[in-house]
Amino acid sequence: MKQKVREGYEGTGPGAITPDGCAVEFYARLPVGDEPEIIAAAVPQGARILELGSGVGRMTHALLERGFTLTAVDESAEMLARVRGARTIRSPIEELALDETLDVVLLASFLVHAGDAEVRRGMLRTCARHVADGGCVLIQREGEDFHANVPRERVDPGGFTVRVVSSEPIGDGVRSVRAEYAFPDAVWTQTFRSRPLSREQFEAALSEAGLRVDRYLTEDRIWVRAVPDTPATPATPGASSSAVRR
Repeated sequence: MKQKVREGYEGTGPGAITPDGCAVEFYARLPVGDEPEIIAAAVPQGARILELGSGVGRMTHALLERGFTLTAVDESAEMLARVRGARTIRSPIEELALDETLDVVLLASFLVHAGDAEVRRGMLRTCARHVADGGCVLIQREGEDFHANVPRERVDPGGFTVRVVSSEPIGDGVRSVRAEYAFPDAVWTQTFRSRPLSREQFEAALSEAGLRVDRYLTEDRIWVRAVPDTPATPATPGASSSAVRR
């Protein structure tokens, strides 16, 4: 599968860089946060999870340790090469069409904020057509103040500094965001496109894909549990480009 660098996406730093500007070595160093606990509390024990945009397996491995069965999907061969203990499938999210449904579909890493609205629609259709009856879709949104107070930085407990250097509007509701990740021995940068979604816009996007909010899992409404409005039916895969993971 040939990967093309996508317009508006760029990454710099040591090691392989994916077409959406993600640095494989950076994500391999990135520690897992509280995401696995949030996910585990929202789904049945031992559920079968379809993880869309798994990257190097940061959350995959933590969920495997908690007894879940994982199918990890990513379009980057370099990312998937780091995944252990899960079935891996190389595919753009919006083109995925498995002959099965799973208990849980996971769309994390703020992928729902794809700058291209057609890509977002394709990803949400993928979620809807792969969730089993009685199952759920877990989605991670940007914080509602993500694009405010820029530039800003924070020091991660893992020993590196994260800086959001800029977030500039480029038209049609899309922003170009530049981030920097500084370790003592290496620095990576990433430029990506993000389409901010208000709560109302987010819920409308879910509805368009045949999904609805079951409940918000965190007080900041970053993590969401969604369920099908109607039983899932096969749909035609959407556009062919993928969104950035963060």
